[in-house]
Amino acid sequence: MSFSIPNDLSAAVRTARSVCVLTGAGISSESGIPTFRDAMDGLWAKCRAEELATPEAFARDPETVTRWYDWRRQKCAAAKPNPGHLALAAWARHCPHFTLVTQNVDRLHQAAGSRDVIELHGTLGVWRCVACGVEREECEGPFEKYPPKCACGGNRRPGVVWFGEALPTDALEAAYRAAASCGLFFSIGTSAVVYPAAELADVARQRGARVVEINLRPTPLTPLADWAVAERAGDVLPALVETAFGGSA
Repeated sequence: MSFSIPNDLSAAVRTARSVCVLTGAGISSESGIPTFRDAMDGLWAKCRAEELATPEAFARDPETVTRWYDWRRQKCAAAKPNPGHLALAAWARHCPHFTLVTQNVDRLHQAAGSRDVIELHGTLGVWRCVACGVEREECEGPFEKYPPKCACGGNRRPGVVWFGEALPTDALEAAYRAAASCGLFFSIGTSAVVYPAAELADVARQRGARVVEINLRPTPLTPLADWAVAERAGDVLPALVETAFGGSA
């Protein structure tokens, strides 16, 4: 075990009856998925992610936007869950009320075995027709044409939340409820600056929950957390689950 888990943190995890976990790009980067703003390489090196991730960009140039998102979708599909993802899925089996909220769109949590994941920013695994609204799972290879077409003839777009769009209401409300009712809140691999997700830790703290941050770099949450761990999630989480629950994890 490369990381030594504090005894009080291990005890907090072991005895917690209600846990809310928020994950961001940092946990998926350990599976080789570049963070959103670092995802520009190869043919896309000269583009800016922010300029492709808007409804206006899609309306202006749907081919380029959907080619980029399909390229990202294939990268995510080829990635594998890392020990951090797997540890969270194992932890959920020991906690009566465990809610996993993610800002990631790669579905690696589900691939690791986590259930009922709240996807605040949507997913690249679902594409939606902008004409009729029909959604379809997409798990196979690249599309044959860009933008991909719906059976109704409309253009299809990735099921992610773009700049200027609201987060899914049901997902956001469920995330707030989990944060407000948990006794232990984890912020993992997220910068704690993107709202409204960044507000979840504040909601939990205001309701008396203890807060744990796992992130390689300091964030605005770091000085407020009860435990701030500047290590890789893939190192910390397996060690934490092992020390809290033993070999049954």
